[in-house]
Amino acid sequence: MDKRDVERIGVLLEILKRDPQLRQIMLDEGQDNLDALFQSSGKGEEPMEFIAYYRVSTKRQGASGLGLDAQESAVGAFCASNGGRVVKSYTEVESGRKTAEERPELAAALADAKRRGAVLVVAKLDRLARNVAFLSRLMEAGVDFRAVDNAHANRLTLHILASVAEWEREAISQRTKEGLAQAKKRGVKLGSARPGHWEGREEARRQGGLKGLKKAHEVVSRKAREEYADLAPRIAEMRDKGLSFRKIADALNSEGHRTRRGKMFHPSTVRNILGRVKEG
Repeated sequence: MDKRDVERIGVLLEILKRDPQLRQIMLDEGQDNLDALFQSSGKGEEPMEFIAYYRVSTKRQGASGLGLDAQESAVGAFCASNGGRVVKSYTEVESGRKTAEERPELAAALADAKRRGAVLVVAKLDRLARNVAFLSRLMEAGVDFRAVDNAHANRLTLHILASVAEWEREAISQRTKEGLAQAKKRGVKLGSARPGHWEGREEARRQGGLKGLKKAHEVVSRKAREEYADLAPRIAEMRDKGLSFRKIADALNSEGHRTRRGKMFHPSTVRNILGRVKEG
């Protein structure tokens, strides 16, 4: 047993102390296994139906099949070795940090598996979940699921593995942040500030800057429209009557109105509000 195994055992003990649901699963698991054994006795040799769920992290991986082929091969071999077949598959292009509500393909796969009474299967547990709450939600959905890399895992072991995976993800994230902060203190240039990072890509940098400016302008304009939504119609009405920007600003100030920064209205403020309303 190496140092990492000892560390994981310590984490598991802490999880068991804090997680009453996990402790209850441990008590229930023995009975569940017996129930499954009795239910399966006397059944015919009908092939088990599997719903495959694949996840890739980027659109590029989804389009190229990078990472997807390996998942499909692993799932296919697992189903065949268990006398089953994949009746439907779903592929998600999402981050593992997303919740169940943010994964439409996973929601569809769960619904399909529940209707058919099929088993949801994934190539790796981390393709299904990276946090305990997410995995618990799946278990509560009443759909049986399997992870190829943990073929004999039950509810208990899956819950434990997800708990450890969540702890490791948080620990890695924290170590990364601390390492980057220390490097920055030492004067190390990070990201696009690294020497030579933009060499030969000057045009891409310029285009990126223009895109960023455009996006920032859109955000500012949208916020301004939202924050002056009550005054915009009145300002437009006064302008249509021929009032100058100065007279409109004076009227707003005399009525006690202030800008979103708590300042007095100026002609330029009125002009900008009208311009942003037209942009919307």
